[in-house]
Amino acid sequence: MKSFKEFEEAMTAAQRQKAKATFRKNKGKIMMGRKRAAKKLASKEKLQSRAEKQARNILIKKLLKKKDKGDLSFAARGELEKRLAKKKGAIKKIAKKLLPQVKKADRNKLKKKGDDK
Repeated sequence: MKSFKEFEEAMTAAQRQKAKATFRKNKGKIMMGRKRAAKKLASKEKLQSRAEKQARNILIKKLLKKKDKGDLSFAARGELEKRLAKKKGAIKKIAKKLLPQVKKADRNKLKKKGDDK
């Protein structure tokens, strides 16, 4: 099974169904992995990807104005993805500015878990 990052173009309905079945089959393993990962500090790559995702969401909000991404049709979402693909430089720049906040949030998450015990 390919990871989410490896998909360049949108998935077909059949591919989506196959991914759904695979995730359902491996649900227990995925949940345990998430639980373990939640107890550790995130890697530099993971923090970078979180910052990029936040940057993408900021740009999506700007492009859609008051609309919600979930309300868009598949075709409109495809168009949105094409527009975002052209703005990779802006995404990187925003992500770089967001990275310190993302790191701080990750540290606080672990610190908070330690305080609960």
